Amino acid sequence: MKLHVDKKADALHLRLDDSKIIESEEVAPGIVLDYNELNEVVGVEMLYLSRRSSELNLSALEFETV
Repeated sequence: MKLHVDKKADALHLRLDDSKIIESEEVAPGIVLDYNELNEVVGVEMLYLSRRSSELNLSALEFETV
């Protein structure tokens, strides 16, 4: 699993695996799901991060496993 934050593009991309992305679909404004050849979601992209939260700090990420 890989998480990429692009401050310049104001976007976050989460890749669940390295399979080839066959199709992408915007499921809500600024939320894009990436699908592989088995129609499984293998990526999630969130655009316009700075508009989603006034308290968002792109330099500090927390990872939590429950």
